[in-house]
Amino acid sequence: MPYDIEPRLLRAFVAVAEELHFTRAAQRLYVAQQALSRDIRRLERELGAGLFVRTTRQVGLTVEGERLLPYARRVLSAQDELAAAFRGDAERPLLVDVGVPIGTAYRVLEEARARVPESCELVARFHSGLTGAAGELAAGRLDVSFGRFAGLPPGVRAGLAHQPVRLEAMAVLLREDHPLAARPAVPLAELAGETLYAGAGNAGTAEWTDLAARLFEGRGIKMAAPFPEIEGSEEFIRVVRKRGWSVLASVEFIEVPGMVLRPVVDPVPLSPVSMVWRRGLRHPGLEALRAAVRKLGGRSGWLAFPGEGWWLPEEDAAVMEQR
Repeated sequence: MPYDIEPRLLRAFVAVAEELHFTRAAQRLYVAQQALSRDIRRLERELGAGLFVRTTRQVGLTVEGERLLPYARRVLSAQDELAAAFRGDAERPLLVDVGVPIGTAYRVLEEARARVPESCELVARFHSGLTGAAGELAAGRLDVSFGRFAGLPPGVRAGLAHQPVRLEAMAVLLREDHPLAARPAVPLAELAGETLYAGAGNAGTAEWTDLAARLFEGRGIKMAAPFPEIEGSEEFIRVVRKRGWSVLASVEFIEVPGMVLRPVVDPVPLSPVSMVWRRGLRHPGLEALRAAVRKLGGRSGWLAFPGEGWWLPEEDAAVMEQR
């Protein structure tokens, strides 16, 4: 029996299959839960098969649902590529989230701008974290972002593509009069008893806060209490100085008057940075960004793990080795 299934129904199915939760799937698709449930029931009627086992506590895939999932993903991927090929993506500016005008992402952007013709525009955006940017990527309001890909929920990652960029060494931002500030590098064990700001309370940087929590666990390092999202470098500097925070950072960071940046060692904690975009995106600016990543990374050894004494969660290491 031939099928003529609307892509919207397959998109609804894939979202529920990846989230295993109707409310989260509806939020991901920006639709009402009732409408999502209606689409799933319609798809099940058209296929003549139940796709989900629903209970009051959980949602699971049936055998038929498991069988459909890889086919549905391929169909949607092909549709996204087709749409990108004909909607004139190459003619419009590419929106690139670099966080701040300094560091890895911004260096990639500057290198890519030197590679594209005058007619190709790469426009910088300054979001505070990959978690916050991921929803904008999925909705098409942003094209490219950078950050810790493994820190995103699996359902979100499924709709995105990524390219490993750099394993950034972490650092700590300290007041000039802090006892550890006089050292050229700070051993991780010396941070025991310290309280560090790592974005807790900012939902947009949840992937960074989670990485920090994993690093702090069992080492006696405390996380600064949750604080609302801080927008912009100037406001960040004002708040950090006023509250007297020490800050977990990376070795490339904005300058804060009255504070010094010191690398953390023994072991060297690593922050994994990937370039992330929505699946199906086609744009000459994206290809320029990918080429810039390869050039800068190859020249500077950005993806080389330190010889000895480094720290990175296993799942992050596995993601960063996918080249």
